[in-house]
Amino acid sequence: MKEQKSIQEGLITESPPNGMFRIRLDTDDLILGYALGRIRRNFIRILPGDRVKVEVSRYRGRIIFDSATKIRRIKWFERPFRGKGNRDGKLSRNFLSSKK
Repeated sequence: MKEQKSIQEGLITESPPNGMFRIRLDTDDLILGYALGRIRRNFIRILPGDRVKVEVSRYRGRIIFDSATKIRRIKWFERPFRGKGNRDGKLSRNFLSSKK
């Protein structure tokens, strides 16, 4: 029989280098959790202070959603353009003609 898992929200308090996270749940419980494989594959960074949704089993938690990721993604797209070409993202004629 599968064990029941509940979804709760919490705050990342500590991020040791072994890929696990200390999470303080809204119920003031402190648990050890790990990131979902999809989060690791997409290189989503989870930092101390982030609000996360955690699927909690009897032994540990699994981070299934990071609410700060959306905010970080917006800030990344608002960075000034640093490529070759115009500000609108099109390559300049000089850059295209310099390729031989």
